Amino acid sequence: MPPVLSIRGLNKSYKGGLVALKDINLDIEKGEIFALLGPNGAGKTTLINAVCGIITPTSGEISAAGFDIRKDYREARSRIGLVPQEMHIDIFETVWAVTTYSRGLFGMAANDAHIEKVLKDLSLWDKRKTKLMELSGGMKRRVLIAKALAHEPEILFLDEPTAGVDVELRRDMWNLVREMRERGVTIILTTHYIEEAEEMADRVGVISKGQLIEVEEKKKLMKKLGKKAISFHVNEPLAAIPEGLKDWNLALKDSGHLLEYTFDTQAERTGVTSLVRKMGELGIQFRDLDTKSSSLEDIFVSLVHQPKAEAEKV
Repeated sequence: MPPVLSIRGLNKSYKGGLVALKDINLDIEKGEIFALLGPNGAGKTTLINAVCGIITPTSGEISAAGFDIRKDYREARSRIGLVPQEMHIDIFETVWAVTTYSRGLFGMAANDAHIEKVLKDLSLWDKRKTKLMELSGGMKRRVLIAKALAHEPEILFLDEPTAGVDVELRRDMWNLVREMRERGVTIILTTHYIEEAEEMADRVGVISKGQLIEVEEKKKLMKKLGKKAISFHVNEPLAAIPEGLKDWNLALKDSGHLLEYTFDTQAERTGVTSLVRKMGELGIQFRDLDTKSSSLEDIFVSLVHQPKAEAEKV
């Protein structure tokens, strides 16, 4: 089955020399949740806007559900739903009017039952007759999501959908995302809440300075780049790391009560066994130990901040 979204050789430059996107190549499969991670200004929103036809790329090709985003703009765009960061909605209209109008905008026949379900899923049903100007910021964010879902898109972009919203909306949002994925909808999200990407995503893409530096299945990425730390709670505090333990690159924490050893989980030899043996030889006893694996946030930070030459090797 061909990818539902295909991007080839995508570039975007602005007058003055700013390169916002550089040679982006990406395929996203039907029904997957893809998390696009990157620091502010990395190119996340620019990439989304290019796919949605909001900006024109300098070069490259994009197809959505088999339709070229330039040659078949209307067909391609009708397959895409977008929840943007910024709120551009008619504040003098009601929730129901704004949502139904959005459906008609894409040439879809009226379907009150679908609109009702969307509003109920987002806890907006009781507000359907309320004008947007009377809603809180969180409720307006819910309306943006409802608008994006009104025309039953095959591909849904969520650009920081839960930034600055309450816990209840985040919960409703992710329950809805799971339900949509089960129906075969493809979801691409950007988020600053990396724990959300870690929980929800099937694959992760990391973008930095306009370049896609890593695309991998979440589990494989965490396995490939993840590290594990073992913390030894020693019986007697250490003033410094003993000379005999220098080979393990340990960190001394908690006023000398904690020895932390970080190692590559994919290495042929982790060095844990020899470390424990050496600690015994030196008379360093510990009463307890903790282990911790790298989170997706740890991996994201390491990818974004490592030198470019190293990133290209990953």
